[in-house]
Amino acid sequence: MWIVRLALRRPYTFVVAALVLLLLTPFVLLRTPTDIFPTINIPVVSAVWVYNGLSAQEVEERIVYNHERMISAQVGDIEHIESTTYDGAGVIKVFLQPGASVADGVAQITASAQAVLRLLPPGTTPPYIIRYNASTVPILQYSFASKTLPEQEIQDLAQNQVRVGLSSGATVRIAAAVAADRVR
Repeated sequence: MWIVRLALRRPYTFVVAALVLLLLTPFVLLRTPTDIFPTINIPVVSAVWVYNGLSAQEVEERIVYNHERMISAQVGDIEHIESTTYDGAGVIKVFLQPGASVADGVAQITASAQAVLRLLPPGTTPPYIIRYNASTVPILQYSFASKTLPEQEIQDLAQNQVRVGLSSGATVRIAAAVAADRVR
């Protein structure tokens, strides 16, 4: 209530304040960032190992553990390492120090993957090396299931129809698809 009394006693002050706000609005709008998500500069590089037929524990013991040891010995500017294993796949996330060169990190992780490859089970293929920023937010994740189609046909449809259709955008980045066994 006191502000109403003040406005009635000093009307010119409030008119001038309203005009100042009106004149400053374009400057504020031009300087205000429009990005919804703030820029977070935490460089992250992931190595995704795929070896179908191994359980999550075997992927951890036979593949991920060896590569983590090699990464910690050969890659510089590491802040910390996180890893997750699934049946047939393992993901190693290497968080680099802020300001570290991501290109150097990718090169060193690729070299360590090639070096450790000879110690892994026969038939192991090199990992997918994915470089991204912590502010990268996935917009779409998809999965497919069918009671009538066989697993291979679902995989073919996902890889050759849906994935190709989604990747036609200019700024679209699609990570590798990982197939999983049926839920039992």
